[in-house]
Amino acid sequence: MKNKILVVDDEESIRWVLGKYLEKNEYSVDFAENADQALSKSLSDVYSSIILDLTLPDKSGFEILEDLKSKKVDSPVIIITAQNTVKNAIDAMKLGAYDYIAKPFDLEEVLFTVRRSVESFNNSKKLKIVNSGFEDAFQSFQEIVGKSQEMLKIYKIIGRVADRDITVLITGESGTGKELVTKEIHYNSKRGREKLVSLNITAIPNNLLESELFGFEKGAFTGATYSKRGRFEEANRGTVHLDEIGDMPLELQTKLLRVLEEKKFYRLGGEVPIQVDIRIIASTNKSLWNEVQEGRFREDLYYRLNTVSIYIPPLRERREDIEPLINHFLSKYSEELEVGRRILSKDALQLLYDYDWPGNIRELENIIKRVLVLSSDVKITEESLLETANHLNKKTIELNQDDEAEISQVMEDGIKSLFKNLKENGSPNLYGELIKNIEKPILKIALQLSNGNKKKASELLGINRNTLSKKLGELNIVYETKDEL
Repeated sequence: MKNKILVVDDEESIRWVLGKYLEKNEYSVDFAENADQALSKSLSDVYSSIILDLTLPDKSGFEILEDLKSKKVDSPVIIITAQNTVKNAIDAMKLGAYDYIAKPFDLEEVLFTVRRSVESFNNSKKLKIVNSGFEDAFQSFQEIVGKSQEMLKIYKIIGRVADRDITVLITGESGTGKELVTKEIHYNSKRGREKLVSLNITAIPNNLLESELFGFEKGAFTGATYSKRGRFEEANRGTVHLDEIGDMPLELQTKLLRVLEEKKFYRLGGEVPIQVDIRIIASTNKSLWNEVQEGRFREDLYYRLNTVSIYIPPLRERREDIEPLINHFLSKYSEELEVGRRILSKDALQLLYDYDWPGNIRELENIIKRVLVLSSDVKITEESLLETANHLNKKTIELNQDDEAEISQVMEDGIKSLFKNLKENGSPNLYGELIKNIEKPILKIALQLSNGNKKKASELLGINRNTLSKKLGELNIVYETKDEL
C-alpha cells in the first residue's frame, strides 16, 4: 500500500507540480487549497506526511500547525514558504514542524525530505517539539541575518533546542555571530523573560575569574570588604553564556562541571551552598576536542557541554549571506549614524562579494560603518570602499608556483600560436578573438586545479561564480563541475 501525502497550497501550479512528482515516486497524493480542507482531510484520513504552505487565504500555516497539534494529528508536517525569514524558520520548528523548505524549492530536496518524514512516521519516531506557548510573548531577536542553506539549518536547530532545557555548545570562527545565536536560543526559550548573562572568559584575568563566576563573601581575600554575587547567581532562572570556553583554566573547569551536574556551588570564602536554576550556553572559536587531546580541557566537561552542538560556518563558505548582511548593516547604521539612506553600486557589491572575509561578519559590519561615516556619496562605489578599506582588493586565495608556471606556459605558447594563425586568416577582430581563445584554457585549468568545483575555481580566478558560469556557457566549455553548498 502506497504512503499517502497531503499537499496543502493555494497555488494550483504548486499542487500540480508536487502531486505529479510525488506520484511519479510511488506516493499517493491528496490536495487541499485552504485551512478548512486541510483540517478536514487530515482528521478523516491518515497521512504519512503533510506538505503545508505557510501562507493560505483563510489561515496561516502556523495556525494550522497548532490546530493539527490540538487535534492530536501525528503526521509529520513539512513547511514550504516564500517568506524565508529567521523567525518563520524558528517558529515552525518550535511548533512541531518536521522540516522547513524555502521557495523556490528543488523537487529532489522535497522528495528527500518527504522520504525521511515518511520513514520517521512509519517507524513511530515522529518529531515532537514542546510548545510552551511562549512564542507569542517574545519576537525573534531579529539581529541574526542569513538565508543560505547553512543558516537555515542553524535556524532549525535553534527552533528545536530553544525550549528544551539542555546545554548548547556553539562553535565557529571569531566574528561569525555566536553571540547572536545565543540570544536567539535564550529569547525563544521559556527562560526568555529572565536574564541572559554573558561572560567572555578571555576578558577576565585568571585570578579574578573564579570570583566573577561564583561571587565571594566578605573577608574571603584581602580587599573583600563586602559580599558580592557572581554571574551564576545573577542569572538564576535565566541563561549564562560562557564565551571562549576553551580558554577556561583547568581548575575552574572542575568547578563548572560541578555546577552543571549539581546546580549548586559555593561563593569564594563561603560555607553555605548556593542552589541555582540556570541554563548554560558555551561558545568557542577553538576545537574543544583538540584542546581535550592536548590536555587543556577536561574530557568529561567537553561531553557535558556538547549535548547539542551548533557550528556556524565562516562567511566565505556562505557567500549568499553577504548581500543580505550588507543591506541589513546599511539600513541599521544609516539610521543610527544619521547619515541618510545609502546604496551600493554593482562594482562595490561585487568587491565585497569576492573578498574572503577573514574577520567574518564583524569585519563586514565594521567596513560598512566606516564607509558610511567617511563617504558622503549616496551611492557607495568600489572606489569609495577601497579608499576606506584598501585591503579589500587583496585575494586570500593565491596560485602556488606550479600553478603559475603551468598557466604561464599555456599563455606563452598559446598566444604566439593564436596570434600567428589569426593574423594569417585575416581576423577582423584580432584582439577580441585572441582574448576569447586565451580565456578558454585559463578557465579549463582553473576548473582542473579546483577538481571541478566552480565555487573554488571562481575564487582562484578572482571572479564571481555567476560570471564563471556565464563564461563557461559563452565559450562552450563542457566540464563536469561539482558545486559545493
